[in-house]
Amino acid sequence: MLVILSGVSGAGKDTIKKELIKRMDDVISLPSFTSRKPRIGEEEGVQYHFITKEQFEEKIKNGEFYEYDEHHENYYGTSKKLMNDKIQSGKIIVKDIEVNGTESLIKLLKNDTKLVTIFLKVDKEELKHRLINRGDNLSEADMELRLGRLKYEESKIKLYDYVIKNDDLEKTVQIIMAIIENEKRLEK
Repeated sequence: MLVILSGVSGAGKDTIKKELIKRMDDVISLPSFTSRKPRIGEEEGVQYHFITKEQFEEKIKNGEFYEYDEHHENYYGTSKKLMNDKIQSGKIIVKDIEVNGTESLIKLLKNDTKLVTIFLKVDKEELKHRLINRGDNLSEADMELRLGRLKYEESKIKLYDYVIKNDDLEKTVQIIMAIIENEKRLEK
């Protein structure tokens, strides 16, 4: 099963993914590849696989991604090999990905893989607060770019099986754990 978490930058995707992995024995992560630099505290292969823009473009040319996109001036993509390896493991894969990537994965995998799509909603003021406190030292232009993406991301909400307002971490994690358990029962 592939559980996709989406939402605008700062919606809490990575935090929720970490909590699910910590609390559920059969849940693992599938880090995307990215051409952006690691943030403080991020580790290679944990949050992302960090590569250069040139390396990313080489992987695109070689057809190594199920999907990829460029936003905030960096590439992000899902490795075919890594995903296929993790699917074969029989574990539940939790992947955080933006809406265009979700749309691509639904088209590519819906007939072969059990997909559960979850959109994390957050209001604009809360989002601004999170982005400021995340420690990215965003310029005013970067902040506006990320806040501006909110409307676009929310326009794709119909793609998702579940939409959860992420205004309480513990409640959100509990809801998603219940969704995963329910979807596992439905899969059998």
